[in-house]
Amino acid sequence: MNAKQRALRNRIREQRTTRRARKAITTGLPQTARTHLVAAGINDQTAKRYAGAFSRGMNADAVTETAIKLKKRTRKTVTVKLYAADTFAARLAVYRPRDLTAAALFEQAAHSLAA
Repeated sequence: MNAKQRALRNRIREQRTTRRARKAITTGLPQTARTHLVAAGINDQTAKRYAGAFSRGMNADAVTETAIKLKKRTRKTVTVKLYAADTFAARLAVYRPRDLTAAALFEQAAHSLAA
């Protein structure tokens, strides 16, 4: 696969992920930190990387359980924290990662969400 095709596939994947996240947020139901971050304009890889640290120490608005696949046919049930839009916005206003590039993305997302 050449570079143009790879870039096109990556852009399509990012657009689909962003569209799904924004659609989930508009339902008004509590969503995961990663979904909120993607809908706020942070790319999916960065959102996946920082979602755990972003939600650490926060009180969840709702909790649900989901199954994750481990090796072979084994599955494990894990709890997932869900956050309402106002809780997420309050946390995004103050959270900044140590990485300067990621911190700039979070600051930009907080600014656009507040506007």
